Amino acid sequence: MRARFVQIDRLTHIDSSGAAKMVDVGDKDVTDRRAVARARVVMLPATAKLVADGDAPKGEVLGTARLAGIQGAKRTAELIPLAHNLALSKVDVEIALDAESGVAEITCEARTRDRTGVEMEALTGCSVAALTLYDMVKGVERGVRIESVE
Repeated sequence: MRARFVQIDRLTHIDSSGAAKMVDVGDKDVTDRRAVARARVVMLPATAKLVADGDAPKGEVLGTARLAGIQGAKRTAELIPLAHNLALSKVDVEIALDAESGVAEITCEARTRDRTGVEMEALTGCSVAALTLYDMVKGVERGVRIESVE
């Protein structure tokens, strides 16, 4: 499922003088919010096989990356200066590893019932999971690529 794009005529986090500002969402309705982000991490098939077999030098890569992604989503407001602090009702990180091709597809879903969306939480969770996967295998392969986060 692809995201729908909405055209806006101005940036919402910039005031009339051009300074960054936090958007006031106080008057918005509380609704169910959900966002899904994806990342793609590419490595050599030999590295992916180590990950799949649980033989990477730093330990269990996929579980560690999954937990890091959840933690990253929960801490988004500490990392992204203008992001609102949200009470997340769900964060789920899944990592599908194709050892034969050396591709890991990471998906992060974030949910809340609040006045603003959870896109940043889903994107941050996905990014942190991808970075953790890289960190866990960099001793084996320095050429791992995080190709996309969307």
